[in-house]
This record gives sequence, C-alpha cells and structure tokens, in this order.
Amino acid sequence: MSPSSSQSEKAVTGRARSIRNVTLVGIATNSVLIVGQIIVGLLANAFSLVADAMHTLSDLVADFMILIAGRKGADPADLDHPYGHGRIETVATLILGVSLITVGIGFLWASGMRLQTMGNQPLLHPAAFVMAIFSLVGKEFLFRYTLAGGRRLNAPMLEASAWHARSDAASSLVVAIGIGGSLAGYPFLEPLAAAVVGFLILRMGVLQGWRAVRELIDTGLPKEDLIRLRQTISDTPGVTGLHDLRTRRMANRVLCDAHVQVDSRISVSEGHYISESVLLAVRRAHPEIGEMLVHIDIEDDDVEQLFAECAERPLDRAAVLADLASLTGESLPLQRLQLHYINGQVEIEACFSPDAPVPDAETLRQRVDAWLAERPHYRGVTFYRPVS
Repeated sequence: MSPSSSQSEKAVTGRARSIRNVTLVGIATNSVLIVGQIIVGLLANAFSLVADAMHTLSDLVADFMILIAGRKGADPADLDHPYGHGRIETVATLILGVSLITVGIGFLWASGMRLQTMGNQPLLHPAAFVMAIFSLVGKEFLFRYTLAGGRRLNAPMLEASAWHARSDAASSLVVAIGIGGSLAGYPFLEPLAAAVVGFLILRMGVLQGWRAVRELIDTGLPKEDLIRLRQTISDTPGVTGLHDLRTRRMANRVLCDAHVQVDSRISVSEGHYISESVLLAVRRAHPEIGEMLVHIDIEDDDVEQLFAECAERPLDRAAVLADLASLTGESLPLQRLQLHYINGQVEIEACFSPDAPVPDAETLRQRVDAWLAERPHYRGVTFYRPVS
C-alpha cells in the first residue's frame, strides 16, 4: 500500500470517528430531553410536551441511522463498490430530508386542528413552560453544535441532522409559546406559531432531500467550480487542450474525469507524466476532489469516427507493419517504429537498422510518394538511421 493511500484511509477513518462523536452528543442530549418532556408533560397535563417528546424521539432514531451510515460509509472500496461506500451517507441524508418534510406537514396539519379546538385546552401547570424553555435551549445548542460539525467535516447527513434538531427546537418554541400563551390567556398563539414553523421545516426538508437526489442522479459541480477546475488543468505544463470534463459528488468527495490534450509526438511515458502532473495540481488546488481519471488525447477526439475507420481498415501496429512491408521489404530491416494517430490518419517514423542497405534519398522518396498515393489513410512516412 502506498503512503498516499494509507493517509487517505486514515483521513476517512478519522472523519468517520468525528461523525460518530458528534452524533453521540446528539443521542445523549435527545435522550435526556425525551425523558424530561414525557415526565413533566404527563404530570403538568401538557400533552403538547409529550407530543414534542415523540418528535425528539424521531431525532434519536435519525441519530442512530447516522451512526450506522457514517460507519458503513467509511468502509474502503471493494469489488461490489469500487468507488467506496460514500453514497450510504447520501441515502441517509435523503431519508432525513423526507422525515423533515413529514414533520413539517405534520406541524401544518396539527396547527389547523388546534385552531378548531382552542376552547378545549386543559389547564396547564407552569412547570410545563419551564420544561419547554429547557427543551428549546437544549435543542438549539444541539443544532448549532451538529451544524458546525457537519460543515467542518463536510458531512451533508450531519447538516441534515442539525436541521432536524432545529425543527425539534422549533417545536419546543411552539410548545413554549403555546403554553405561555395559554397561561397568559392567549391560546391562539400556539397553532399560529406551529403553522409558521411547519412551513420552515417543510422547506428545509425539501432542500436537504433535493440535495441528496441531485447527488444520486450524478449532478455535476456548479459552473463556477468547473471554471476553476478547468483553469487548474489548463495551467498544468504540457497540457495543450481539455475536453469532456465531467464531475459528480459522492458524500463529501467529488469524482472527476477529464480528457487532456498533449502534443501528438511525445512519448507514452511523457504523456503519463503529464497526466500525473494534472492529478497532483488538481488535488492541491481542489482538495474536495477525491478521485480523478485523466485520459490523455492528442486531439479533440471523435469516437464514432475513430470506430468507423477502425472497422473499415485496421490501423493497429501489426496492420501498419504488414502494409509497410510492401515499401521496405526484407532488404530494409527496421530497428524501431513509431506511429502517430492524427486526425484519423497514421504518421510513420521508422528507424533503419545500422547495417541496413538504404537506397539513395531520391529513390526512397519516390517509393514513399507512390506508396502514400495508394494509401490515403497514411499521413506520411519518415525514415532515419541512428547515429553510431
């Protein structure tokens, strides 16, 4: 295993551990709030607190889901998942987004029902208001803590969980306003506040869910990010052009592939060096890109045209050697042969063996011209002899 791959695995493992730690804080906080809301709600006749506890319980279930997704998402690539398991986080984000949408619709529905039954509210104990304020403070703390962790770790599912905590904080705010309004003689404040918060929760759920859906259907990077990425690749020494740049997200990583054009007459090893230079430059300037495939081209290729030409007449090395035999014959043995495929044609550079009986330049030129006239798929032929 290379040092870079080992460091990459350590980074993934460390990120998964951090996600787990942030989530454990959420689990502990939600557990305390659930117990407190149920006990106080039952003793103070505040059934809205009990309902809020059920909402908090949904957050607790989401936290366990994130623990599982974070652990599975950090698993290394295998035969069935060659790009890793990062999309598990994406699916978890989608599920949390859908749950936010469900909670938001529930708030809107409940607020409408409460507006119709405002006169039937039971008498409340002031302790319910204290518990609602405590729940509000606890959930707001949890929201800010989890959101900061999600942004620091670039973990969309943690951000979704944070907004889920904010939705629960909003429900605690609704309960606090409702209980306070009931104690003050204004019971209509609770359903009105619930309607506003329900709309905000619904909107956030749609945004989080849509973000996950866009990732699942392989939506590329925004235009401004692509411009920066193109500039980085184009500025790499040896790169003469760029086409077919494609990107897609996988959890906190971006996968990218690009066709990079280089000079048509450089060696394979130099082309490989340029591709590695492109990869290094991109990783330095764009750390969010986890994997990149660089395809080396000598021109803006037309794949359909290339396949059509290969089907009509093979242009591989064996076919070229067989064609070239009619020009050189056995009397002109070749030491080395270089083929350049340019614009659908083949350009040949042939090096004679040092002891080969080479004809005079004029005779060789005439033979080459006649040979090329019968073979339009060849661009040109250049012969040379190595200097001893």
